[in-house]
Amino acid sequence: MNLPVAPPVLPMLAKRTPELPAGDEWIFEPKWDGFRTLIFRDGKEILLQSRDSKPLNRYFPDLIDPLLARLPERCALDGEIVIAHDGALDFDALQLRLHPAASRVKMLAEKMPSSVVFFDLLCLGDHDLLGAPFENRRAKLESILAAAAPPIHITPATRDRKVASDWFRRFEGAGLDGVMAKRAAGIYEPDKRVMFKVKHERDCDCVVAGFRWHKQGDQTMVGSLLLGLFDDAGALQHVGVCASFTTEMRKELVELLAPYRKNALVNHPWKAWAAGGEGQRMPGGQSRWSQGKDLSWEPLRPELVVEIAYEHMQDSRFRHMAQFRRWRTDKPPAACTYAQLEVVPALELTEIFATGR
Repeated sequence: MNLPVAPPVLPMLAKRTPELPAGDEWIFEPKWDGFRTLIFRDGKEILLQSRDSKPLNRYFPDLIDPLLARLPERCALDGEIVIAHDGALDFDALQLRLHPAASRVKMLAEKMPSSVVFFDLLCLGDHDLLGAPFENRRAKLESILAAAAPPIHITPATRDRKVASDWFRRFEGAGLDGVMAKRAAGIYEPDKRVMFKVKHERDCDCVVAGFRWHKQGDQTMVGSLLLGLFDDAGALQHVGVCASFTTEMRKELVELLAPYRKNALVNHPWKAWAAGGEGQRMPGGQSRWSQGKDLSWEPLRPELVVEIAYEHMQDSRFRHMAQFRRWRTDKPPAACTYAQLEVVPALELTEIFATGR
């Protein structure tokens, strides 16, 4: 591609902050929960590049023709590929697209088409815009996408902190991940954490039903705890992992968990998985994101309760890795149910997407 900003380009990144920054130098946007994507067009050639510089074209064939039809002849844009389903973003549907069989990808694209939400412009024609202020890049982005139609969208943006706070509260039900804050005068800095993100965080008490060894230490350090919650039928469901430990704590956990390893499989609710059976919530199951990783796990008698911090749920599991808060020796495992979780009402994506998917 003969562009002033040519691939591969690593996207500009964000660092987490507990609240929206004050002042009038900021432009706020909803934070999308999808696949971060840089999209380059040079004539008839289109490249969808992942945040780690891998091509995504084959996984999203439904986007190629719309992008060729609606983007300028020569440009590079930053955005997020998302899939909306039943009024909310569906990250699991995105993961299903990463399939080796083209026929499977085609079927999924027809059944549940994807969209792309743009929020930055890196170059246009012969002009490199990386050094231009974000407010100028945003204005050009709005201009070139003024006539865009689904599946192409431009993210909402505001300078009003109250509006951004309202987005943070309301848009979560649609599956959005929080709010971004970008300096209006900021340049585009690839692979640098110069933006800010404010994400949702809640706490929850979970049963510790197993663990994985750390990849280093030859079974002298715990890598992660396997977390469970009881559903309405009384079954313990695997909901995610907690792995935010210091090296010292990883070593201490080996001794702390040792008593709970004794006879752990006798009445363990995940006994079938430990024996190599299949299951939807199999803690050691392989995925397209874990190719080559050792996901074997050690069962524990489900008697320990831990308080963790989490951002939000994707169906019945934590969307991201949970963070350790403290042990809850005062709480019985039976009290660790889905009922304790805060349920955020869904906001129809038409509030954000004016038209279409």
